[in-house]
Amino acid sequence: MVEIELKPEEFALFRRYIYDKVGIALSEQKSTLVKGRLNKRLNQLGLHSFRAYYDYLIVEESGEELALFINAISTNVTSFFREGAQWKWLETYLPALIASKREKKIRIWSAGCSSGEEPYTILMFLQHHLSDFEQWDIKILATDISAKVLAKAIAGNYDAKQVESLSKEILHRAFDKVKTQDGLTYQIAPHLREKVLFRLYNLVTDPFIFKNKFDMVFCRNVMIYFDDTTRHELIGRFSTVLPKGAPLFLGSSESLTTHRETLKLLGSSIYQRL
Repeated sequence: MVEIELKPEEFALFRRYIYDKVGIALSEQKSTLVKGRLNKRLNQLGLHSFRAYYDYLIVEESGEELALFINAISTNVTSFFREGAQWKWLETYLPALIASKREKKIRIWSAGCSSGEEPYTILMFLQHHLSDFEQWDIKILATDISAKVLAKAIAGNYDAKQVESLSKEILHRAFDKVKTQDGLTYQIAPHLREKVLFRLYNLVTDPFIFKNKFDMVFCRNVMIYFDDTTRHELIGRFSTVLPKGAPLFLGSSESLTTHRETLKLLGSSIYQRL
């Protein structure tokens, strides 16, 4: 593979482009990362400069190249029951949520759901803590900007390494074992998969047209890619779809410095709509 140099003026073009398209703010220190992750793609296309790739990227109309570009420069790292302190807190919050319901209906948004571990974890949690789980109308909207990771999430297939932290009880209740040419995999059971609606969605530029409120919103380890202005706007959007008292879950490395009049910190990067 030919090693292609990324010039400062070329990196500046990519920084502006990805910010305008999806709100990702690349720092100057990310130049080496962008170069390393895109070199293979340039070689695949037979291009000899990053400027040539940029010119190709901005005129490609299907959106497939933009998706490949986003996948290359972003990191989709997730796991089942990530952020353990938040699940502990949710155990104490769930009874109050259930008691407040006139109908057995729960709606949750997993924003930046990546390869599906987060929305499926939510369902595993509810299945474990609701004795009458099957009687509840539960729907999870799971969105991500990457078509590649969404395809994996929709399939719901995970290898033994990815599920090794889960108990035997959860594996039995939430997964079907599937034999493949590559060995044994674990697929999320149909009765859980049918409760998740996966959608390609850009949190920054797509219209915010949600008519109904969500009982809780998860947006963990997404805003680390955004600048302060974009974070402020996004949190304001989340506030509009959360009823009073509902929680917003962020990643452990994320915190809010604005919207203190509408969101109260409860701990472990959990905020409550006031």
